[in-house]
Amino acid sequence: MNPTQQHDTSRYRLLLVDDSPEEVRLLIERLRGAGYTLSVALDGERGYQRAISLRPDLILLDVHMPRMDGFALCRRLQATPATASIPIIFLSAAADIESRLSGLQNGARDYVIKPYSAEEVLAKIRLHLSLSPTTQTGDPEAAVSSIDADRALVDAAKRYIDNHLRIDFSLADIANALATHKKRLSLAFHLHENKTVFQYVREARIQTAQRMLAQSNLSVLAIAEELGFSSAANFASAFNRHTGTTPSLYRQRMRHQRTSGSADGAAKDN
Repeated sequence: MNPTQQHDTSRYRLLLVDDSPEEVRLLIERLRGAGYTLSVALDGERGYQRAISLRPDLILLDVHMPRMDGFALCRRLQATPATASIPIIFLSAAADIESRLSGLQNGARDYVIKPYSAEEVLAKIRLHLSLSPTTQTGDPEAAVSSIDADRALVDAAKRYIDNHLRIDFSLADIANALATHKKRLSLAFHLHENKTVFQYVREARIQTAQRMLAQSNLSVLAIAEELGFSSAANFASAFNRHTGTTPSLYRQRMRHQRTSGSADGAAKDN
């Protein structure tokens, strides 16, 4: 038998997060009629809390919702250890390629466009449940008490920053992307990183610059632009403050070390 033939729906708990219950009423009836245990949340924030407390086996997620949109919720779930492995399927009327790619890049396993067939959604649910680890067991309340929501928020923020280093964003921009507020984000960084959000941004940009200088042939100006600096001079100044040397000298030193290492290895082989 294939996995779909062996599928025992009574074993699985699903979470549907959608702010338009009337639009998904038929799907809700079909899922419950198929034997799944289904919980429904009407916005992203409640969806996040319910995912933590219930630890469902699969999450169905809309994109456009109040309080926290689907992409922000997906990032938060991926950054939370207790929910990071739960497969997520987006169900959305946002059919443009940018939305679909954004959903998958933020960690979703699949993206289904509304209007859809309930049978198509059921087939995808069976598929992704069959590919996922065994259903999680244990006391959900104990899991809730062990989760540090602020740690998950910091991890999600770091992932967002690392993926958007080229953007000249404000603290409010980052907080909005994660469906939180500036004060909470700042306090979480002080608590878990012992630094401000923008200290992390600066360090992330310089560390990425070091890798690019050592491993690529991009010009200093191109690297500066790639990392969101307004000019090569501003980039060089920030790089010098952080590393004690200029980007050009750093690149020369890295190339010299690489060349010396290759020469030493060749000498040993001979």
